[in-house]
Amino acid sequence: MHHASLSSSPRLLRTLRVLQEANGELTTYELSRKAEICAVNSVIAELRQNGAEITCRQAVVNGQRRFFYNLIKSPEGYDARTQTN
Repeated sequence: MHHASLSSSPRLLRTLRVLQEANGELTTYELSRKAEICAVNSVIAELRQNGAEITCRQAVVNGQRRFFYNLIKSPEGYDARTQTN
């Protein structure tokens, strides 16, 4: 699988920053809006390829299936909150 490098991708940096600042779960919708991304599942896959540990769980809320993402571990020694893009 080809994936972007975390150090050179503003899209991945924004997403990692949002996940780090969340300190808990975010829905697909919340993540897409806060990080300004479209294909959340693809971005999550790329972050995982860069070393991030991210869980995804699904639940039915008000009759609709929702996906919740949670950052367990950032890529080794990486804090996107201190990076600029």
